[in-house]
Amino acid sequence: MNIGFWRKWHRWIGFPAALFLCWAATTGILVAFTEFFGEDEALRERTRDLVSPVTLASPTTALSEPIARAFREAARRFPSAPVDKVLIQLKGDQPTVTIYTGRPTGGEDRKLVFDARNGAPLADESYADKPLLYRLHSGEAFGDGGLVVAMFWGLSLIVLTLTGLIIYFLMRRPNLTGIRKIFW
Repeated sequence: MNIGFWRKWHRWIGFPAALFLCWAATTGILVAFTEFFGEDEALRERTRDLVSPVTLASPTTALSEPIARAFREAARRFPSAPVDKVLIQLKGDQPTVTIYTGRPTGGEDRKLVFDARNGAPLADESYADKPLLYRLHSGEAFGDGGLVVAMFWGLSLIVLTLTGLIIYFLMRRPNLTGIRKIFW
């Protein structure tokens, strides 16, 4: 197994994998950009140093009343919608209760945001459990086949790293010194 063997495998795996790795890198950059500059991150930054007014010693009504108000308002608007999950944001200028509803036949439907203090509706938007960009990045948007391809492009990155290191160590010159010993 000389250097030619390793270079051949590195090239034949690297060429088709480059297309998928470019896809993963591009969507990964978009996911990171969305996370970094997104609304959720802005809220985390604004509330990071705040202390929640609700503690573990607070009466249970501190949690149950905001949820009950939000549920009453949600039931008034969507009487028979199934509830997928509930999220409470207690600290900050505007504490919220977010109710995620599903469709009666299954699947995600609505994201309803209410003011935790008075139950007033703040937002009503459609939602999917995972945004399209995340599903594109993971390959999940293309079904099970997309997930399998994503696993292969991840594996190909490992193989390319290993074959690249083998090629590097086979090609390096042992008589160099200093930084040239590593970067020749």
